[in-house]
Amino acid sequence: MRKKVDRGAALAGELAQLLPGAAPETTAELLKDLHLLTREGDLNADARRKLKQIRHLLQLVGPALDDVLARHPDPVIVDCGAGKSYLGFLLYATRLVRESKGRMISIESRAELVAAASERAARFGCARMTAVAGAIAEAPLPERVHVVTALHACDTATDDALVRAVTAGADWIAVVPCCQAEVARQLGDGGPSEPALAALCAHPWHRRELGSHLTNVVRALALEAHGYAVTVTELTGWEHSLKNELILARRVKRFDRAAQERLDELVARFGITPAIVRALPTAVPT
Repeated sequence: MRKKVDRGAALAGELAQLLPGAAPETTAELLKDLHLLTREGDLNADARRKLKQIRHLLQLVGPALDDVLARHPDPVIVDCGAGKSYLGFLLYATRLVRESKGRMISIESRAELVAAASERAARFGCARMTAVAGAIAEAPLPERVHVVTALHACDTATDDALVRAVTAGADWIAVVPCCQAEVARQLGDGGPSEPALAALCAHPWHRRELGSHLTNVVRALALEAHGYAVTVTELTGWEHSLKNELILARRVKRFDRAAQERLDELVARFGITPAIVRALPTAVPT
């Protein structure tokens, strides 16, 4: 009996570090339901890595949540490509459960995951959390959203989240991209005509690496062109995830002409037309 109490106390202490602000008892049951804890209450290495990523993301978007909760009567937070809604549930457990306002909406295309999230939200008393079925670009949302997130949305799904955020006038955007193949394919099919730039993508490995980097540079410039102040940083240690780049953006003005010009020049020189460029109109009025 003594050993069991010590084990429970140790787990509660670790959860308090991984998810500060959440009630330990409720959080442990929620994590079991999300299969991030075993039925016996153990936290395996894979779940610990996942929780550390989410903890860091929640810490980095903390100022965004503080801002919208202070300025808006009922801010709307949207998580795109939510999957099993790990991020949405843990954001709710660490922040919104302590607030008297704020809504969490998770967008997911797989109907079975939406149904499971809706049922879980009801069981755990997440009254201001909703799971919405559909593609990111088309899922029904309130007219005004305030924070948009996407954690490891694959390839152009991250662009869909960014486009949805910009067109909805989101105050804050936070995305951690996953695999990125579209620009690498475009570099292989066409690519830059300048010999020095063409040498950067002559080999498939280099095209994949350069394509991934260019994709996120284009995303950051597109956000800047649409009036966002952008920070690009490491999410967590590389030992936890190889997909580790966080793009965090705050809307500060209507548009930035210089950023639009840099974006136009970049895509022209590399001969690419990424999804975010195709989907978003030019930010600068003609």
